[in-house]
Amino acid sequence: MFATVLGLTACGSTTAPETRTTPTEQKVSPAAVSKPAKVTQIPGDTAQNVSPADPVQVVVADGGITEVHLVNDQGREVNGLVSPDKHSWTATESLGYDRSYTWSGSALGADGKKVALAGSFHTLRPGRTISASINVADGATVGIGEPIVLNFSSPVQDKAAVERALTVQTSNQTTGGSWAWLDDETVHYRPKDYWPANTKVTLLAKLYGTPFGNGAYGAEDMSVSFTVGRSLIIRGNTQTHRLQVFQDGKQIADYPASYGLDSDPGRVTNSGTHLVMSKSATFAMTNPKYHYENVVVPWAVRISNNGEFMHGYAPSIWAQGNTNVSHGCANLAPDNAKAVYDEVLPGDPVEITGSTQQLGPKDGDYYDWAVSWDQWLAKSALHG
Repeated sequence: MFATVLGLTACGSTTAPETRTTPTEQKVSPAAVSKPAKVTQIPGDTAQNVSPADPVQVVVADGGITEVHLVNDQGREVNGLVSPDKHSWTATESLGYDRSYTWSGSALGADGKKVALAGSFHTLRPGRTISASINVADGATVGIGEPIVLNFSSPVQDKAAVERALTVQTSNQTTGGSWAWLDDETVHYRPKDYWPANTKVTLLAKLYGTPFGNGAYGAEDMSVSFTVGRSLIIRGNTQTHRLQVFQDGKQIADYPASYGLDSDPGRVTNSGTHLVMSKSATFAMTNPKYHYENVVVPWAVRISNNGEFMHGYAPSIWAQGNTNVSHGCANLAPDNAKAVYDEVLPGDPVEITGSTQQLGPKDGDYYDWAVSWDQWLAKSALHG
């Protein structure tokens, strides 16, 4: 049992009983809420060698942003946005290389007083910049085997940093893949298996400000979006002398073909998964080693950079379906070649089996699907 204690004052009078309040009844003194604004500028004053890829922000605690200005040494102001709660400002564009920037503006604290923004910083000066190109055009529709390829203008030393700057997004959100460096200037991306049909793919390459090694930095950001079309796979067997077309898992065509001469390794059509790379209504074939020049063929579909095509060739119709006589190409009757030509997209797989030679690095782009998945991962600067 608690009792109320009455106390005596120094004069001998009694005091009123002590009054206790609950936490919700306690009052906060004005001094507790009247705090000055705490302003953090990123980058801070006197910062040097700032990467344009780094965050550029003003963050305010115990107050809100009144105004922010960030101006470079040519008088150009950087665009930015203030958050709805006015606790932060973030630049919405990249900074330039080798530029000085000056902060100005203010924040208003809970104490009703303004705190000025001030100071300056300098961005890094790259020893050189490296640019890149992408193999797929924005908005293109490609086959299920098409890799994403970035070709750089100079060798890349810091491959891991570049890979971290590359993001691949897919509409189905389940198709994962990996980058693989096929040489110091070329990196390819593909899934473990072919892309699912009708997948939409976006590459975001945040290369600007990314260190490429040895003082080099990325020249610019890049992006591309494309669509994977229907599933179409062409399968050729050099021993049965057939070329078959499968769409969405069903065979839609079966053509007699003549492949590269089996007895000459230099003429054999390589086994392995090729890709449709390009096509021409007519193409002039030249091979000095085998003594022919400007032999024009119709409906030529390139499937490797070593001279392998699928194309029409009327003079070998007698051999198509029974004998291999070509110099590495898949010869078809002109009408059949046109049907193939009309159907294919860049990136459609052309799976060749039955020959003594294998598609590989010596054949140039694209031999991506001739590499096992474990070997592919090993070519990544991150996974490897």
